[in-house]
Amino acid sequence: MKIRHSTEQDLDRMMEIYRLARAFMAEHGNPNQWGPTHWPPEELIRSDIRNGCSYVCLNDADAVIGTFFFTQGKEIEPTYRNITDGAWLEDSPYGVVHRIAGDGSEKGIGAFCINWAYEQCGHLRIDTHGDNLVMQNLVRKLGFIHCGTIYVEEDDYPRLAFEKTSGGQN
Repeated sequence: MKIRHSTEQDLDRMMEIYRLARAFMAEHGNPNQWGPTHWPPEELIRSDIRNGCSYVCLNDADAVIGTFFFTQGKEIEPTYRNITDGAWLEDSPYGVVHRIAGDGSEKGIGAFCINWAYEQCGHLRIDTHGDNLVMQNLVRKLGFIHCGTIYVEEDDYPRLAFEKTSGGQN
């Protein structure tokens, strides 16, 4: 597998992967994270592509099998400024992954994408819905620490916040 920036030509395939992900989440006990709002909206994905923060995961035949948002910097995620029931591990610049989804055609798409993002910055934060046990298990398996709870603007469901650093705290 490999990662590259998304392009407008990838948009239809990316939206199909998000449709598959919504169905997968609903089948695995997580119908509320993306389902009711048909998250993520196409215009947001177009904006991610324009801003250079949208990526696709390709299989060995160069077919798009996964997609995600990734950016890095200091204070880049406004919803991460307020964390309850805990605290972030450190305050250095970090990367963030959002809207990660795979088409299910190969094992390990999510892990490959998250590991790639971590390799870019050595300090990564990610959050997920309380019902998304698949993602919670994945990030824990990849060495992330549960740090607390954050809240997003899209809905009223709290999100579990995770962090992985190279600063020796994991």
